[in-house]
Amino acid sequence: MDHHDPQEPSPRAVVIGGGIGGLAAALALHRRGVPVTVHERAASLEPVGAGLALAPNALRALDRLGVGERLRALASPHPAVGVRRPSGRWLVRTGTDTVEAVFGDRLIAVARADVIDALVDALPDGAVRTGSRAELLEPGDARTPAVVRTPDGEQSADLVVGADGIRSATRGLLFPHHPGPRYSGFTTWRSLIARPPRPPFAAGEVWGRGRLAGVVPLAGGRVYVYGAALAPAGARAADGDERAELLRRYGGWCAPVPELFASADPAAVLRHDVWELADPLPAYHRGRVALLGDAAHAMCPFQGQGACQAVEDAVVLAAGVRPGEDPATGLPAYTAARLPRATAIVDGSRAIGALVARRSPLTVLARDLALTAAGLLPDRTLLARAAATYDWHPPRLDASGTA
Repeated sequence: MDHHDPQEPSPRAVVIGGGIGGLAAALALHRRGVPVTVHERAASLEPVGAGLALAPNALRALDRLGVGERLRALASPHPAVGVRRPSGRWLVRTGTDTVEAVFGDRLIAVARADVIDALVDALPDGAVRTGSRAELLEPGDARTPAVVRTPDGEQSADLVVGADGIRSATRGLLFPHHPGPRYSGFTTWRSLIARPPRPPFAAGEVWGRGRLAGVVPLAGGRVYVYGAALAPAGARAADGDERAELLRRYGGWCAPVPELFASADPAAVLRHDVWELADPLPAYHRGRVALLGDAAHAMCPFQGQGACQAVEDAVVLAAGVRPGEDPATGLPAYTAARLPRATAIVDGSRAIGALVARRSPLTVLARDLALTAAGLLPDRTLLARAAATYDWHPPRLDASGTA
């Protein structure tokens, strides 16, 4: 990536963090005519993770960014998704065609790297600077710019986007009294299998006692597999082999879970504890700085909405930028639009995690009976429960490009 010429004028917008949320914010602002630079401290944009679910709400946001069709073309179609017991018996299953009929778009799965590539390719050359640690020094206000320290020195900016993840230093400076992330009780494993045994596979999850496993077919015959289980924070496989740990925990479950985990490359099995911002922030902005994605509302993964909410953030943030005006004037409206919605989804994801966390035979039985009863409902009735999440649309822009 290019290095910044110290003689260049300071960029009007600086994005701290080059994950999906930061790149989406940069692209959204670029499309609104705001010069923007992304600073990513890692040496490359190789994504942490393997697969990614994109629900209809996220696809609409990605359409606004001009990359939705590219990602839809990379998706592997599958007829249904659902939840099974470890024995293999289906508890609930929904046709993906019905998702499109109800919400006007599909629920797709793609490799996280494909999303990163699509966003980067749509940005101007040199907009993303890797190996470039940036730190917010001053949030600014209506009269003074924000100040960011970069490897090329201090820079002023009209707008700063803190997309620096769940351990966000930007959030810590803006809201030093917030308690920060809380451990959810779950650890997760993820892997992308390039040559799985005996494809194809049904998409969906298997729920057991205090743990689950997921199987997501991707394009090109690849399969994204994951597991989540209750565990102490910081715990790791005793022998350092996380694939072996997966087989210890899931080896007796229904096909294809054990064979998929067994076929994973041990070096490509990622394990991460799940932390969340269980306590909502008072706002998603202060001064000339907006927080976005995990920095603003890190959530449990049980609704598959983490990245989806980040791209929603990006589109709403940019929609508040009025052509030719100070790009920070729309930040109060950004908080007003995003804080209630994202907080509700954080809470919903935690509630689903509480169902997965059940371990006693009676509470697991009650959960499974409730899922079975839901599975007897017509698909449209069942999907109505997802309407609050999936039936979101980007802000409309008038002829002048104003939200």
